[in-house]
Amino acid sequence: MKKVVTSKQFKILSFNSFQKHRDISIRITIFEELFPYKYKLMKRILLVRTDRVGDVVFITPMIRELRRTYPDAFIATLTQPHTKNIMLNNPHLDLAITDDLKKETFWDVVKELRKYKFTDGLMMIPTERASYQMLWAGIKNRIGVGHKLYEVMTFTKSVSRNNYTSLRHEADYCMDLARKIGVKTDNLTLEIFLTDQEKIEAAAFFDKFGIKENDVKIMLHTGSLGSAPNWSEGKYHKLIEKIFSEFKIPNLKIILTAREMSQSFLDELKNFDNRKIIDISNSMGNLREFIKIIGQADIFIGSSTGPLHISDALGKKAIGIHCHRAMNCITHQGVLNKFSINVEVSEENCKKYCSADQNTCGIENGLSIDEVISSVKTLLNR
Repeated sequence: MKKVVTSKQFKILSFNSFQKHRDISIRITIFEELFPYKYKLMKRILLVRTDRVGDVVFITPMIRELRRTYPDAFIATLTQPHTKNIMLNNPHLDLAITDDLKKETFWDVVKELRKYKFTDGLMMIPTERASYQMLWAGIKNRIGVGHKLYEVMTFTKSVSRNNYTSLRHEADYCMDLARKIGVKTDNLTLEIFLTDQEKIEAAAFFDKFGIKENDVKIMLHTGSLGSAPNWSEGKYHKLIEKIFSEFKIPNLKIILTAREMSQSFLDELKNFDNRKIIDISNSMGNLREFIKIIGQADIFIGSSTGPLHISDALGKKAIGIHCHRAMNCITHQGVLNKFSINVEVSEENCKKYCSADQNTCGIENGLSIDEVISSVKTLLNR
């Protein structure tokens, strides 16, 4: 009878017995040779999401639920290099592979994928590059979304979003691909994991700006880089004024994080006490640094974009500012954790301020500052 080991035992075996083989692909090959029956049954699953930050955050529930369903599986992600930071320290993930999407690195990625002999490839958005990469990497069970010509030509199976009728959250649509290979769940809780050391580093970063642990830290991300409808800087300026007038909290700090803030906006904010408004936008390094900083916020405020979804995954209190349009509304892009509040342009105001085809969003006039202030008040009292 062949010996059967669990994935946990395999990792211990690989590390203790074959320490010189630190390359995971070599460990997999050794496992295949030693335990061929177990290897044949073991799922090796690749999750592909090479677009924006927030969209990558939406696949984190899939990783957890795939691990719960297949505890002995080998699970990896394929993302852009900067969004790999979202995956660091994830206990449910074995490996994070990256693709810089450059033409000259296409075959490098294929070669890397082939090392791990994946059995399943889940591609959350239609991507021609990834469709062919999975095909040439020899992944037999390839599942995507929709019926693009390149998906047909690469024999990629499909999970339909049914033209977004009966609209659901983007994380739920992503989970459909995991459901396609046997996952049964409605748990869409987003997850990003910080180490204790990272939390210490973030606190030390704040200390350099005079931001103390007991300060009430409202993090305001005014940008969206065009990925979602958003207020103007003028309206965010009025929001800041209202926060200070409504909440007489001595140790209240507003922390600004958007790198695309204009100099004129920052100049106008100099009228406030500079000990109360701190701009850290150009003092952070990579995305992981930003994630650590968001982890220190008491309240995060922003439009439906990557930093908002990061705050959600960190379990922070957040206020999400949303348009009424299907692709940006609360149902599809809202903060999911129980500590947060989403505010959205009403249907009435959407009809009043948005263009008839909804290509031009009226979020500037359709959503009031008072609605956000009311949400701040609620979260401060929680």
